[in-house]
Amino acid sequence: MDRNRPALNLLKGVVLLAPLLFLVVFFFYPLLSIFAVSLAPEGTLDLSGFTRIFTSDYYRRTFWFTFGQALLSTALTIGLAIPGAYVFSRFSFPGKSLLMSLATLPFVLPTVVVAAAFSALIGPRGLLNQTLMSLLGFSAPPIVLERTLTIILIVHVFYNYAVALRIISSFWANQSVRIEEAARVLGAHGWRLWWNVRLPLLRPALLAASILVFIFTFTSFGVVLILGGPRFATIEVEIYRQVTSLFNLQVAAALSLVQIGFMFVLMLVYTRLQRQTTTDLQAAQSVVRQPRTVRERLFVAANVVLIVLLLIAPLAALVLRSFTSQGALTTQFYTLLSSNPRGSVLFTPPLTAVGNSLVFALATTALAVTLGLITAVLLSSRASRLARWLDPIFMLPLAASAVTLGFGYIIALDEPPLNLRSSPVLIPLAHTLVAMPFVVRSVLPSIRGIPPNVRGAARSLGASPWQVWRWIDLPLISRGLIVGATFAFTVSMGEFGASLFIARPDTPTIPIVIFRLLGQPGATNYGQAMAMSTILMAVCAISFVLIERLRTAGVGEF
Repeated sequence: MDRNRPALNLLKGVVLLAPLLFLVVFFFYPLLSIFAVSLAPEGTLDLSGFTRIFTSDYYRRTFWFTFGQALLSTALTIGLAIPGAYVFSRFSFPGKSLLMSLATLPFVLPTVVVAAAFSALIGPRGLLNQTLMSLLGFSAPPIVLERTLTIILIVHVFYNYAVALRIISSFWANQSVRIEEAARVLGAHGWRLWWNVRLPLLRPALLAASILVFIFTFTSFGVVLILGGPRFATIEVEIYRQVTSLFNLQVAAALSLVQIGFMFVLMLVYTRLQRQTTTDLQAAQSVVRQPRTVRERLFVAANVVLIVLLLIAPLAALVLRSFTSQGALTTQFYTLLSSNPRGSVLFTPPLTAVGNSLVFALATTALAVTLGLITAVLLSSRASRLARWLDPIFMLPLAASAVTLGFGYIIALDEPPLNLRSSPVLIPLAHTLVAMPFVVRSVLPSIRGIPPNVRGAARSLGASPWQVWRWIDLPLISRGLIVGATFAFTVSMGEFGASLFIARPDTPTIPIVIFRLLGQPGATNYGQAMAMSTILMAVCAISFVLIERLRTAGVGEF
């Protein structure tokens, strides 16, 4: 055994470095390749792109709009999520698990689906406008939100409400109610209880949720591009415009570097805040109770109605549209998904995309779970300085520009031994970059929550390190692992940005087919897009129902 120990230690080190190697090859290398082409087009360093973005009033306005809309979106999201988190962490009511599953569904939907959902609900031909016009006799749609900042903020809240809800409610469920009971005895009630007791206790979770929501809204791309229109541009949208319309790679690379640097600082703060959260399963399971008073019942009902109106109503309108044609119920749009009405040889039936997405999602899940589990083990030490720096690095793919990364793949992965530009293997690899952080955030708190004395007792009874891992650690983290796998699957099913650049014409995914159908005129194409969106939502909804059944109350990080 002593002779084999150096070899085993070397193997262990190689395994632990596998996620970092994956990140270097498929994230940093493509980014560095596009930066090299953009910032040194003639072989010498050219920083004129930075000069332009720091001296131009236009780019300064773009940055401040990006910052301002992200700040507003974050404030609205956190403000609405705090009472919802209180309801989910303190009260038990019928349909609670299902409601949490449906509330999380918007987070993994591609932008094209969300745009279609809000168009089906509040667009000029949406259900709400048509209903008001018929009931009140309006000659024009009374609700006009397209191409406004209001619709951008609404959709950002729609996307990120579940993120804040899960982080805050999970942390809140671990806090003992004795502190609140003592505060009430001392005379703290109403707003004083919230301001002096509850909000200070929630400060780590509130800050972590705020930073993460800010990151997601700061890097917003599809929401601003599709719903905001040409009047509004975030840094991400400007990167896309500089690359695709102006082919100004120097400015695009400079904007990407500024964005990534800013996001890394925020990720560093976020991951350090997450280390302040604690796990106490007994506390999480003991504080939940039925609402007793009329005031508590009304408070629960108000939050349920908010979730239904904000998150579920747009999705329900989309589903209804998929079964409606000229005012009558029909299933023809689903039937047409497997047909080729024009008889084109190059036509790929939309239903084929469902099979492609399932294959890519399963491959992504296997790869993301394997690498995410190893990463969680690597980061599980709270005292390690290396882990503190690696944690935000592994979160960076969530904040990187999909446009820049897509072009990086095209430039970097076109020569042996990484000639993957035309290979369908590139899709699950790109999806894994986005899905792996969710696996890490699902598994990491479970590993950190294992009491050290449990492992010590197993070792004292003669268990080897492998036996400790197999019979102690793995069973204790199994729920978190399954939750992470389910997140990876659903994230892959709904991923749109990277797939749009690297997917081959003969292997489209569901979001790409929806995007193509929405870009073509005609009621039939629109109906098929609604049908495909409904199929995607159904798959994701089933996955999130599974998450809520397996997730341990009060445990879990994003």
